[in-house]
Amino acid sequence: MNDGVAFKIIDAAEWRRALAEGTYDGSEVDLADGFIHLSTAEQLPGTAEKHYAGRSDLMLLDVDLTALGDTVLWEPSRGGALFPHIHGPLPTRAVTRARACSVSPSGQFVFEGGAA
Repeated sequence: MNDGVAFKIIDAAEWRRALAEGTYDGSEVDLADGFIHLSTAEQLPGTAEKHYAGRSDLMLLDVDLTALGDTVLWEPSRGGALFPHIHGPLPTRAVTRARACSVSPSGQFVFEGGAA
C-alpha cells in the first residue's frame, strides 16, 4: 500500500517547536480530529492544493512510517482513498527529511533554493 514513507505539511513555527520538544502533537485540525493527517506521494498534490494553496512559511516532512509501528492506521478520507493517520504524537526522529517550502495559489510546491 505504501513504500514506508508518507508526508506532512506543517507551519515552520510548529516544526521548530516540535524539534525543541522531540515530538509533534499535530495541527489544530489534527488535534480536533484525534489523529495526525499524512499523505502518500500520490495524495500530496491534492492535499497541498486543498489545504495549503497560497500559504508560505511551511515545511514538508518526509515521515518514516516503519518507525511509527502500529500508531499508523490507513483510513478512508478524501474520495474514499486510504490515507495514513498517526494515532499519537509524531516523534521528530521519525522525520527523515524536512524541507522549507510554500504552496503556490495553484497548489504547487515551491521549495527554498528551488530544490525539490
